[in-house]
Amino acid sequence: MEAAERLARFFLDGDCDGAIQLIKQQPNQDWMVLYRDLFTPAMYEIGELWEKNEISVADEHLATGICDFVLSRLFQIRKKTAPSKKAMFLCLQGEQHYLGLKMVNNLFEERGWETKYFGSSLPLEYARQTALEWKPEVIGLSVSIVYNLPNLNSYVKTLSALPHKPHILVGGRLAHRYDLSPYTEQKAEILTNLRKVEEWFNRFEKKGPLSDYERPNASTLY
Repeated sequence: MEAAERLARFFLDGDCDGAIQLIKQQPNQDWMVLYRDLFTPAMYEIGELWEKNEISVADEHLATGICDFVLSRLFQIRKKTAPSKKAMFLCLQGEQHYLGLKMVNNLFEERGWETKYFGSSLPLEYARQTALEWKPEVIGLSVSIVYNLPNLNSYVKTLSALPHKPHILVGGRLAHRYDLSPYTEQKAEILTNLRKVEEWFNRFEKKGPLSDYERPNASTLY
């Protein structure tokens, strides 16, 4: 059995210790690699089992809770110099699938960013007010439900219009299944998976300040 399938089974069994032991046994302990090649496929496996009615809603909720606990238990930020860049991450109102967003938030923190992680279902008015006051360079949005796509358009349009012009990133379960560019109006980058997040970091490190970035041009990148 592949490591991701074994991890999915530990999550479904509610076995925190087994999951943590498996993760610690992996030869590459880089968080990007663990998130990309272990956690994400494990949760996709669980999602597919749920869609096939091979597990119940209760099973899926248990697996999500165990995965969240393991992420919080294992991920520790190394002490760094005072952060000079800020990012905030949130799910659209009505969205409850937050684990991918949490992984991306952790990766930003690991690279020295100061973050605000709001998790699931944050209404647009509160997201806008926080961004207006805190002025993050990056705002990450997660969308997983098809009927929320009109809301995605509202979030992107409102947040990208803020006076300090934050860089908007869009990801979530729908990002790797559908073309979301009609709902972002070329005002956000769509990151279809964690490899694309890694590419984004590489481009950022090469180009420097976000003010030097070209704005998105409908190319699909989480």
